[in-house]
Amino acid sequence: MSDLSASAPGDGLAAPAPAKPASRWEDFIDIFYAPSSVYARRAHSGFGIPMLVVTVLIGVLFIANSGVMQPIMDAEFSRSMALAMKKNPQITAEMMQKGRAISETFAKIGAFIFVPIAIFLTGLVLWVVGKFVDAKESLAAAIMVAAYAYVPRILENILNGVQGLLMDPASLDGRYRLSLGVGRFLDPNTASPMMLALLGRVDVFTIWVTVLLAIGLSVTGRIPRSKAALAAVIVWVIGALPAVLGAARAG
Repeated sequence: MSDLSASAPGDGLAAPAPAKPASRWEDFIDIFYAPSSVYARRAHSGFGIPMLVVTVLIGVLFIANSGVMQPIMDAEFSRSMALAMKKNPQITAEMMQKGRAISETFAKIGAFIFVPIAIFLTGLVLWVVGKFVDAKESLAAAIMVAAYAYVPRILENILNGVQGLLMDPASLDGRYRLSLGVGRFLDPNTASPMMLALLGRVDVFTIWVTVLLAIGLSVTGRIPRSKAALAAVIVWVIGALPAVLGAARAG
């Protein structure tokens, strides 16, 4: 009897080993097919690592793609130069060329600056908008959500480089020509700049990022997916405003 009482339930069976925590590198794979799991396990882990990884990879890919993207940069520069000289005839072609050399150099450096800024601002807007739909997440969690939501942008840069190698350089006359969306089919030389700025955001990767923002807000903010989706759409609209307003001023 004493022997029986001393026996623990399941005596003789090995206890199951505790599940091994997912590594950080698994996050960047899981975010493509199990984003809820990523956001759940990283809700209180901060945003530094995902922001750093996304920034470095996008920056490196931007520099690697600079050669195949040159026709797009040339076309965009030519349009902006023509517009600038029309508004201010005192601007000479020589002045514009000097400005171009500076802007191209800064663009390569800026790839490592603007990405973390964009992630931070996206997280900030998501956090603010989330308050209107009763989300209970911290600002740090919102930025973490934005950082992982930007992971598909890495894939976008890879696909842009492949497309740039395969497509006729003469067809690369605008920055939306490589997008997987509506902007790809609009002629940048004839379409309204405001229309391009707005419809250019109707593409696979921008929508993908928006969906990930909604999922992340739902998980970390502990709100229904319907409310999170509404907040993400508002973030999408706010994200379009700088480009739309810039196009309006340029016009």
